[in-house]
Amino acid sequence: METMKAEVGRRFEALYGGEASFFAAPGRVNLIGEHTDYNGGYVLPGAVDKGVVAAIRPNGTQQVRAFALDLDEECRFGLREEDKPAPAWAHYLFGVCREVQKRGGRVEGFDTVFAGNVPQGAGMSSSAALESAFAFALNELFGCGFDRFELARIGQATEHNYCGVKCGIMDQFASVFGRQGCLMRLDCRSMEFVYVPFNPAGFRLVLLDTRVKHQLVGSPYNDRRLSCERVAAVLGRALLRGATLDELEAVRDRISEEDYRRARYVIGEERRVLAFCEALERGDGEAAGAAMYATHRGLSQDYEVSCEELDFLVETAAACGVAGSRMMGGGFGGCTINLVRTERYDRFIGTATARFKERYGHAPQVYDVVISEGARRI
Repeated sequence: METMKAEVGRRFEALYGGEASFFAAPGRVNLIGEHTDYNGGYVLPGAVDKGVVAAIRPNGTQQVRAFALDLDEECRFGLREEDKPAPAWAHYLFGVCREVQKRGGRVEGFDTVFAGNVPQGAGMSSSAALESAFAFALNELFGCGFDRFELARIGQATEHNYCGVKCGIMDQFASVFGRQGCLMRLDCRSMEFVYVPFNPAGFRLVLLDTRVKHQLVGSPYNDRRLSCERVAAVLGRALLRGATLDELEAVRDRISEEDYRRARYVIGEERRVLAFCEALERGDGEAAGAAMYATHRGLSQDYEVSCEELDFLVETAAACGVAGSRMMGGGFGGCTINLVRTERYDRFIGTATARFKERYGHAPQVYDVVISEGARRI
């Protein structure tokens, strides 16, 4: 982060002159509990040591001047609804400004330069890192007085209203609330959470990035959400949270086969999150890993958000004796997350890299995971 801060600071001074305040927010991993957040279920994310750094200074106008260092591109926009900028990356900044204003917060013009090192398309929530960094910064700079939960909701609403993704709260929550060395078990219905220490003796956590992002027609993420909402309505519930497999079977003839399989995955995943946490408390990494494999099977076969490359990496992990492996994130590409015994780490990485390159023509990117701090001034 320090190197990125220095680069951002130099460009800010060159473009806008003088000094600025610096803020950062991280990307995230999610150990288990995928596609459960918008169903009111449990998730188990942790912030990582990769994120977004922004230099920001109010400019005394009603216009934002924003420079995306990674893209070498500037965008200027006003703060009214009709001022929405054209570049897609600027929608995140504009959306945060507007969502703060909708909640009664004061936002005036500012200058900013920002950069990030969260891998794009890897399922590590680079967009949530960007939203959280700016929500946290504007809250402090303009004295809005929002708590951290509201900052997370501002980021989520930005996705919904300005970026076209009907996401749950998990990504922004993890980016805002992250704590070094801890995962967070969040109940997405009640918004209650507990920090769960994560230091499994004898294991390492590593991501393998397929470097693949399949382009699909339409919006498969939103389609999955609609499937869950339809089943919940048939069950007479606002959300799938708390539904049982027996209840699902009782209405099977009233829903489509596709919606049935989507709901079956979500209902099972609620129980797997709790089983994973119980295994961690016992120090049983193998049992925790078994839950991860079960999650991947559900994501691949029932929820259908995996892809050939992700399935291949998970199969390779199992063949190498990795305790747990699954796809992570929205799906259709990105990373697998792997819980690996320390003594098997080198063999696993070497084998997976070689086999993947032989089949797909390029090696996966390897990211060791360090659980880190959430949004903050730096």
